[in-house]
Formats: sequence, C-alpha cells, structure tokens
Amino acid sequence: MGVTAQRVSFAVNNNNTTVVLLNGSNFKKWKQDIEFALGIVDLDLALREPEPTALTDTCTASEKESYAKWDRSNQLSLLAIKRSIPEHLLTGLPETNNAKLLFEAIGQRYHVSSKAETGSLMNELTSLRYDSQSGVREYVLKLVFLQSKLRGLNVTLPDDFIVHHALNSLPLEFSKIKTAYNTQNESWTVNDLIAKCVLEENKLKREKTESALLVSHPKIPYRQGHGNHVKKDCHGFKSWLEKKKNQEGGIQKQAEAK
Repeated sequence: MGVTAQRVSFAVNNNNTTVVLLNGSNFKKWKQDIEFALGIVDLDLALREPEPTALTDTCTASEKESYAKWDRSNQLSLLAIKRSIPEHLLTGLPETNNAKLLFEAIGQRYHVSSKAETGSLMNELTSLRYDSQSGVREYVLKLVFLQSKLRGLNVTLPDDFIVHHALNSLPLEFSKIKTAYNTQNESWTVNDLIAKCVLEENKLKREKTESALLVSHPKIPYRQGHGNHVKKDCHGFKSWLEKKKNQEGGIQKQAEAK
C-alpha cells in the first residue's frame, strides 16, 4: 500500500484500486472510492451488514463460515478506512472495531444536508452559461449531469425543462433555433436539442471564418478624385479607353493606306 498524489493504492486478490485521501471537503468522492475498492474485491460485507451474533459451541458450520467471512471483511475494511484518512482527521472519531459503525460516524461528521446540496446544484444549473470555447454539446451535457445529480436527491427536472432552459440561456446567435422551437408544437428531446444546436454552431463558425477572411483581404475600390467606385464604372477610365481605341484605329488606317 502506498500513497501517491493524495491517493492510497490497494492490491487485494490481484485486484488493484485506489482511494482518494479524505481531506474534509471530498467526503462524497472518498466514500464512493471506499465502497468501490472494497466491493470490487468482495470485501464490503461488513459495510453492508451488521455484525453477526457471536459464535458459540452450538453454532453450525454454516454460521461459523458466515461469521469468518464477515470478520475478514470487517478487519480489512477497518484497515482500508483508517489508512485512507490522515491521522489528524481520525481524532474525535469513536474508538470502535466495527467498520460499519466507523464508516457511519465519518459520514455523520462530514454530512452535508440534502437541502443545502440541492440549493447548490440548482444555483449551479441556473447560473451555468454557454461557453463558445467548449461548445454547445458540452454545455447541454453539463446541464444533463446536474439534472441527474438532482434526481439523486429526489428533485426531478423533466427533459422539457432542460431543453427550455438551455435555449433561453443561449446567446442571440442561436435565435433561429429558439424561433424554430417556439413555433413547433412537437417537444424536443435533449438529443434533438444537441443535434440542432451543433449544426447551427458549426454554421456560425463557418460564417465567422468567412467574415474574418473578407476583413483581412478586402476588395480595394478604384479611386478617382474624391470618390470610391469600381474601375470599370469610372467615367474618366471609360473616356480613356474610348480615346485609346480611336487612336489605335487611326494608326491601323494609316498603315493600310501605305
């Protein structure tokens, strides 16, 4: 077991996994890592089930086997939990040899109320804005991610809300998409929204590129006096062409007379 970049590595039964070190602000991630690390090696029994009744002389072989399995899970779970928490953060936690009780005590210490978390997620969702650098697909998928996290807190936001909110928060450049949505009776799925917006975004990028090329390589008008106009439409240029044509005609007639 070694600590690298604030993570603890575990190798059990030829399975390698890592757990982020608990630092006080990453409890949710730490909890997920612990549950995954112990679950993948089938050692999470002690976190899921209470301690079985103590063994007696009358216990059956099956009961003894079950207790031995729980006890092994409990010992290794305790080790994994304690080794993934800095010593100073273990201070104040109950002195217990039961992994489930210790795990629950840590959860109570770092518990964030569901109301506070819901408020934070809702604020993040409503304040999120389209970033032209990352793209419209990434923007909509971030909204969907926040939608799924809220669903885990029993706050259900329908897809129609996500579609409507995404369109309302897009800049004016996407006005054609907004108009199309508002004038159609059909509902759009999130995938419909992404497909339509990505097409519009690509179109806007092409138009912006073409405009930039025109600005960097403009057509320079022919200048005559104080006016700007195309050379072929210049009155002076037309007179010069006519004079030149007459001169060339006169030279040709003189040559023919000789």
